[in-house]
Parts: sequence; C-alpha cells; structure tokens
Amino acid sequence: MDPERERTGRHLKKGRKRRRAANTLVGAAEAMRARWTLEERQPEAKKARLSTILFAENCEVTHDQLCELLKYAVLGKSSVPKPSWCQLFHQNHLNNVVVFVLQGMSQLHFYRFYLEFGFLRKSFRHKFRLPPPSSNFLADIIGLQKKQVTGDLSKMVEGSLPSASSKVSINLQNDPIIQKYGSKKVGLTRCLLTKEEMKTFHFPLQGFPDCENFVPTKCNGSITDNSPLFGLDCEMCLTSKGRELTRISLVAEGGCCVMDELVKPDNKIMDYLTSFSGITKKILNPVTTKLKDVQRHLKALLPPDAVLVGHSLDLDLRALKMIHPYVIDTSLLYVREQGRRFKLKFLAKAILGKDIQCPDRLGHDATEDARTTLELARYFLKYGPRKIAELNLEALASHQELLAAGQELRNTAEIVYQPNTSVLECLDLMGQKLLFLTREAETSELCSARNCQTIKCLSNKEVLEQARVEIPLFPFSIVQFSFEPFSPNLTEEMNKRMRIKWTEMSTVYAGPFSKNCNLRALKRLFKSFGPIRSMTLVLETHQPHLCIQYEVLEAAQLAIESLDGILVEGACIKVQRPVTELTLDCNTLVNELEQDSENRGTIYLSGVSETFKEHLLQQSNLFLGLEAVILPKDLKSGKQKRYCFLKFKTFGSAQRALNILKGKHWKLKGRHALTPRHLHAWLRGLPPESRRPPGVRVIPPPSEQQALQALKVDHPKIAAWRWGRKIGKLYHSLGPGTLCLILLPGTKSTHGSFSGLGLMGIKDEEESITPNMCS
Repeated sequence: MDPERERTGRHLKKGRKRRRAANTLVGAAEAMRARWTLEERQPEAKKARLSTILFAENCEVTHDQLCELLKYAVLGKSSVPKPSWCQLFHQNHLNNVVVFVLQGMSQLHFYRFYLEFGFLRKSFRHKFRLPPPSSNFLADIIGLQKKQVTGDLSKMVEGSLPSASSKVSINLQNDPIIQKYGSKKVGLTRCLLTKEEMKTFHFPLQGFPDCENFVPTKCNGSITDNSPLFGLDCEMCLTSKGRELTRISLVAEGGCCVMDELVKPDNKIMDYLTSFSGITKKILNPVTTKLKDVQRHLKALLPPDAVLVGHSLDLDLRALKMIHPYVIDTSLLYVREQGRRFKLKFLAKAILGKDIQCPDRLGHDATEDARTTLELARYFLKYGPRKIAELNLEALASHQELLAAGQELRNTAEIVYQPNTSVLECLDLMGQKLLFLTREAETSELCSARNCQTIKCLSNKEVLEQARVEIPLFPFSIVQFSFEPFSPNLTEEMNKRMRIKWTEMSTVYAGPFSKNCNLRALKRLFKSFGPIRSMTLVLETHQPHLCIQYEVLEAAQLAIESLDGILVEGACIKVQRPVTELTLDCNTLVNELEQDSENRGTIYLSGVSETFKEHLLQQSNLFLGLEAVILPKDLKSGKQKRYCFLKFKTFGSAQRALNILKGKHWKLKGRHALTPRHLHAWLRGLPPESRRPPGVRVIPPPSEQQALQALKVDHPKIAAWRWGRKIGKLYHSLGPGTLCLILLPGTKSTHGSFSGLGLMGIKDEEESITPNMCS
C-alpha cells in the first residue's frame, strides 16, 4: 500500500473515533439536559396552598369572611362557594384545620411586642386585619350567630316547601318588610335604594376613590312611579386582578332581552367559575367584545329615567365598572331578619312558583336571572308588602333548610350546603366533630353544641398540654388561650406610644449643610426616596440640618442607606434617625421587619409614574413570579402616589426584579419592603397628637412597670415571649397539610376598640420561610 495513503487512512480512522467520542459526549449531555428538563417539568405532589391576591386594599377580613374560609376548608368546592377574599388551592389535600385564639390580644399587641412574637411573624406569610371584636367572637367565625338547624335531622320527614296559604301563626307587625315599607302598597320610587343605602351596601358611587375609573350611565332624568324597569344580571370569572365581567344580560319590562353579550376580560383568566357562570374557555375564545364596548352599548340603550333591577346588583355594577343612581335590589327589597338575604333561586320558587338555576344545567342563565328579578320587583309593586309578609318567607326558608339538611343525612353521596350553615353543621354533614379547648372561666355557645367536644382547663398551660394530645385526634380544632389585657388607660397609652414609634422610625435628620444650600434641590433629593409628610430646617446647630418625616418607613430607610456619609453640595452629610428610648432598637426592628415572611417577596419602589403599571405589564416576561402590584392612592384626591409595592412569589424573584428596576433603563429607587400590607391603612391615619418632638422622654406609667416587675405569666408582653414560642413548638408538631390560623380578636375598652389580627398558613406549604425552633 502507498505509505501516504496508509497515513491518510490512519488519520481518517482517528478523526472518526474523535467524532464518535464527541457525538457520544454531546448525546450524553443532551440526554442529561433532557432528563433535567423532564425532572423540572414533573409536577410536584399536590399540596394545599393559600393565596391572598384577592385581599381588599385595607386587608381587613370580616368574621363572616373567616367563616367562609373555614366552611370551605371542611366541605370543599363541590359543596361550598369559594371564599371571596382568598384562594385555597387543592382543598382535598388538607388534613386538619387548627385555629388558635389569643383572647385579650389585638393587632396593637402584636406590633408593640413584635420582636417577642418571633415565631409567628416569621412563619405565617399571610396576615390580615380583623375588625374590632363582637360580643361573641367565636360564635361569629363559626357561624353560630345565624339560625342553626337543631334536633335530630336524620329523623326529618320527606316534604317540600309548605303552601303559602298554609295557616301559620305570624305577627305581621314584626315582619322586617312591614317594618321597612309599612303594610300598604308602595310606588316604584319608594323601592329605590337611597344614596345612603347604596353607600352602606357598597354600590359604586360618583366621587368615591375606588370608583374613579367607573363610567356613569348618564341617566339623570326625573324618576316617577312610571319610570321603565330593566332587569340586569352579570356573570363573572376570576382573573389575575380579581373578578371581571364575562357576560351581561339586560331585560326590558315586557320580558324581552334587549342585550345579551359575552365579554372578553382584559386580564389573564385564572378560573372561569363555570359552575356559576356557565362560561368556559371554548365559549370565550372567539369573543372580541370588551368591557368598554359593553359600557358604550349600555349607555346608549338606557333612557334618562331608567331603573335597574337586579339581585345583589352592587356586584354587577362593579363588574361593569359603571355608576347608576336609580336601582332596586331584590335581595334588599325582600328584607330578611338580621340583615341576611334570601337567594334569588328561593324567591323565584316561593314568590313566582318557578324553578331557576337548576342543578342539571351548566351554570346560571343570566337572561333568566335578569327576567326573574324584574318579575319579583313587579310582584312587590303589584301586591304590596302585606301580601309578601303573609307568605312568611322566613318560615319557608327555614323549612327548606331543614329538609335539605335532613336529606343530606339520608343521602351521604350528595352534600347539601345552605349559606347560613355553620362550621359545626358542615362538620356534622361530614360525620365529624369539632374539638374546643378553653379555660374553665370562659363561656361560649360552642360549649353546648351537639357535635363539639369541649375540654375545659384550669390554665393556659393545661390548654397547651391537652392540645398536644387531642389535636391529632380531630379534623378541626379550636384552641383558645386567655390573657389578662392591659387596663383601658394603659392600652390607650400603649397605642399612642406605638404610633409615635412608627413616626419616629420614619423620620431622618440629615446634615450638616452649608448656610447657602439649595433647599429646593435638597427637597427634590430627599423626595426621590418616597413621599414626604414634612421637611423642617433645623437651625439650632452650628450648620443647618434638615428634619424629614416620610410617609412610609421604607422611604426613610432608603434615604439613610443611600445618603449617609456621601458628599451633598460639597459637604459630607450624616443621615440618621432621632435617638429616643423608642428608637434605640430600631436597627434590630428594621432587620426583623425585612425578614418578616410577608415582606420577604415584596419590594418597595419610589419614583413610579402613572403609566408604570402599563410598562410593567408590557415587559412582564422580565418579572417572573409577580403576584400583585400595589399602587397606593391619595385619600383626598384619589390620584396615584409616586411609589408602589410589588409582591412576588419568592424572595429570589423579588431580588431579580429589584436589580432590573434600579438599573439604567427604569431608573427607580427601591429596596425590600418593611411594612406589612395590612398596616398601611393604620399608619396612614396617624393623628397629629400621636406625633411628638423627637427626643422627648416618654416614661411608662408606673402600673405597667409594676406589671412587668411582677412577671405575671398572663401579662401581654410576657405572654408574647413565652406563648409565641410554645405555640410555635405546637405548630411544628402538627402534621403536613394542616391549615393553621392564629387569631388575635382585638380588644374593646371605654377608650374605644382596637382591631384584631389574623395570621394563617398551611404546614409545609412553604418550608423555606419556617424558622428553626430552638429549645
């Protein structure tokens, strides 16, 4: 063989070997990448989890709304409407529900002893305000204040709604409809909601801050008893921004449908709510009609003296983002006891003898519902309040609820839920019992409930010991600790001092500056970190200093971190907080606030424009994990302020977004958030008397000093030290998938009421935010 050809052959063989080896490596790398990708795409085992993106702006959750969540946690979405204020995903993966009640404590106590409540603030990401306590807090959150189904339901006989003509002994004068409207027939104008009633029941009204972008119908004609009625009903879906319109039906007086439109929401749809709306993805896909098209069409259709009729019409108008001054709401027209409301389905059957919203249909028929509300209004006007009162609707509704609950016990395959069903009754339907642990001295309606296992203890320590043993044995537990509250005077003093502390922490001193410094430029500089409440020139020193009080704590902290020790107008300035007995531990407090589980994924930004939200959404691919954009507004003008908060799913996503937004393209100033969202409303309302000149000493009243010296176990501060950790250890002993709520119900005194605080989470929902507990 030719030597040259032989050498060439050897080179070719070596080349083929190298290529095969390279291909093998590439193939292995690709296989590994594919395996990693596959592993990344593998769905994690489903876990129950919570989301609070539906929170109201002030983050207040009513006792009824708490009850909604607890009932949903027991029965699930197939039987109970979803909570209106939060989302509980994969409810069927919940294993237990445990509610800890810290009786005698409030939101004020939590933030007064914030550092002492270390475990609670780090472990529970979801925090919310509670209204001041009612006379029976536990009965409210369990739903016992509503009428209960009593007796042995399994022995209820078959039956249906009793005849309206059946002889029932009733006192018409006590009927709420007679009390409101009298016994004689009334005209249309008497049935209209007054402006005050519309305000009470949260109808959109002109000039209200939350309605600034709402469109008025321009119906401002003179209303008479002959004005035309239009039945209105809307269907909604759940989007990333809350509930949005998907269908509108408008029916004229003769029963003719004059408008029936499907509507494509502006934001991403999270849940079509098909069981209520009947709307599916397939139905909405080809739709191009938008909300603004519907608003324009509706304005053109309605005459100047049009009266809109609907059932819970405030929700429909808010979905439409429209304001209409003349409304009849059939859920309020047919008045019920204790402010409750009859369902439209019930009124249709009891008054008109017709069946609507049948279970064999997919969702509600909006046109049918709109037509039904119109017929109910016409019936009321034709026959008058006395005729309605004689029907004894309350008895009919109670009878129907008894039959429904009795049927459930006979047929466990189908759970029948009624809106006024209590948590106890929900557990009863599931064949389960509630555990209630409390101190001997405490009384509650729970103690006498049929399917409640009550254990009374002599002390909080005994309650804790019993809880460790008993909680694993019950699917639903309420554990109540009772603490001795401060006296009214001490509570009021503590409230003032707490507010002063937040004000002082939001204040900075900066200087020294030259005597001919440019004050306008300095104000612009300090304002770039956030909204300024006041800025004062201090001339007591050799060289001028500035005292700047910010509206938000984040702005003050950002000013300190950005300007302390740098050259400003040729002088090296120091930026610091005032040093008083209330701010001595502020550095520790700021660090702990930043580590608060609620703040971990939230960032604060200053310098945002009115179009910031639009720009943010246009480049949403840069901000993965964004859950909510919180844009505070001026309470007087309703205008958007020049700062905001962005809430992300994880701390890492928040940090990446912060780096981008502080970069050259966005040019914003920002840092991680310090103020939990539910505190914003409280801090915005600081009264003038809560602010004092920095440096003035506040001496704790002798009675508090004596209480601290006595080290009473149930004193609120000592309770925070000891019981926060004890409850933490008990929480760690709970099984995975346990929905846990910590409720500080709030307090009442002669000086006023103090709001409560709620914390909630699901065990093992987010292991990364649960701190290690030391012994």
